[in-house]
Amino acid sequence: MLRWLPVGLTIPLTTLLPLSRGLTISQAGVTAAVQGLTVLVLELPTGGLADALGRRPVLLIAGAVNLVSLSVMSFADTVALFGVAWFLQGIFRALDSGPLDSWFVDESLAVDRDADIETGLSHGAVALSLAVAAGALVSGGLIWLGPIGSMSALTVPVVIALGLSLLSTVAVALLMHEDRPARGRAALIASLRGVPVAIGSALGLVRRSRVVFALIMVELLWSFGMVTFEKLMPIRLAEVTSGDQAAAALMGPVSSAAWGASAVGAALIPLLMRRIGTAWTGFALRILQGLTIVAMGLLAGPVGVITGFLLTYTVHGASSPVHGALLHRQAEGEFRTSLLSLNSMVGQPGFAVGAILLTAVAQSVSVSAAIVIGGVVLAAAAPLYLVTPRVRREDHAALPPEPRLTRT
Repeated sequence: MLRWLPVGLTIPLTTLLPLSRGLTISQAGVTAAVQGLTVLVLELPTGGLADALGRRPVLLIAGAVNLVSLSVMSFADTVALFGVAWFLQGIFRALDSGPLDSWFVDESLAVDRDADIETGLSHGAVALSLAVAAGALVSGGLIWLGPIGSMSALTVPVVIALGLSLLSTVAVALLMHEDRPARGRAALIASLRGVPVAIGSALGLVRRSRVVFALIMVELLWSFGMVTFEKLMPIRLAEVTSGDQAAAALMGPVSSAAWGASAVGAALIPLLMRRIGTAWTGFALRILQGLTIVAMGLLAGPVGVITGFLLTYTVHGASSPVHGALLHRQAEGEFRTSLLSLNSMVGQPGFAVGAILLTAVAQSVSVSAAIVIGGVVLAAAAPLYLVTPRVRREDHAALPPEPRLTRT
């Protein structure tokens, strides 16, 4: 919960904050793309580092980088400074992506090899959504209260997020325990040498498994479409209200409600997975989310836009544990974080390209047109969930059979 409260505080204003400090829509999109490109470069090495060195130390490093990033964001007022803030956020995201989930799955399977990790990941998604919802609600209230002294209303949530992120990092240091018997300089050197092995194993799994390759491609298209509700929604809301300040104040409670809806979606999805299978559930959710995004772009007035946004997040919350469960079922435990990092890595260029192209369309054509395009691209990933394993006859002796994609 503590990890995601700061995210909730900053989500309503990550686009509106640079706009309020003089950046254009396209400049805000380009600076946000810096994060995606940074993660693209670092995601796989940091995933290998987490598998080789340990999940806990990597999460601690990630927490420290996040603190510096939020500090820069609190006073950034130029393209260069926002670029630095997003560059540091990219390093943080690369380090933070995967280690905690991998730790949870490995600990669960160590106790019971048949553990229901799908339900566990769903519960984690519920906790994540509720934390973000609470943070977004507080953020809207803080913006509504106005500036504090010389600190603008949009800056206050960033500063509070900084303090909560510090508490989150301390909590990891005190509460997370990991069994890593080797210690000292020799262990560190051995761990670093294990990074290429972990990376190679993840890439090898993609090469030999068309199921994993399909899941990676889903992430690419999904991330492109996510720009619509993560970056363009506040701008769309500003169009149908009285401006940036009103949209920022409204985005707090709206984002809170959206993440609450996301928690409901994540809580209910295990029922659907058990009924029709994980793969068909993923297929249906991709189509449905594409439709809700298109509704967000086309429906008129604040009520219509917000309704589309809430429906989008309901489906989004349901989709994350489905995609994660399919990936975990394909992963080899020792290199689990590397595969998750590879999945996240390909999502970053998808988001970066989406941030650049869709904000350009928003500025030159219309925000609604950009949102509709993003929704169509996201929905196009749906058939990839139905790809099934195929192992050649001569490979049966050398490779273990892949788990069926429809396993729940």
